[in-house]
Amino acid sequence: MNSKDRPSPHGGSQGSGFHPKSQAAEDTLRTETIQIERKSFIFTLKDNPRGRLLRITEDVNGRRDSIIVPATGLEDFRRALEEMLATSAATPLPPSTE
Repeated sequence: MNSKDRPSPHGGSQGSGFHPKSQAAEDTLRTETIQIERKSFIFTLKDNPRGRLLRITEDVNGRRDSIIVPATGLEDFRRALEEMLATSAATPLPPSTE
């Protein structure tokens, strides 16, 4: 038995073309990238058959992590971010330990 004949843990055989994480077609509406220190943040607004979403990707030296915020939650996301900004501005930074 070769590797293509073994069953995949995801069902079907490995050579069947089945991809459990296949993504539906997405249309990119807008992309913005910001660089903060050694990190890049990519904000991508997309449409797909399930609706509109904002994907936020953090890239640190080629390692990428993403979160997806459905468009229905963007106002809540914005409100929480504004509250974090206000708290940060109103709270003094602790003294440096260097």
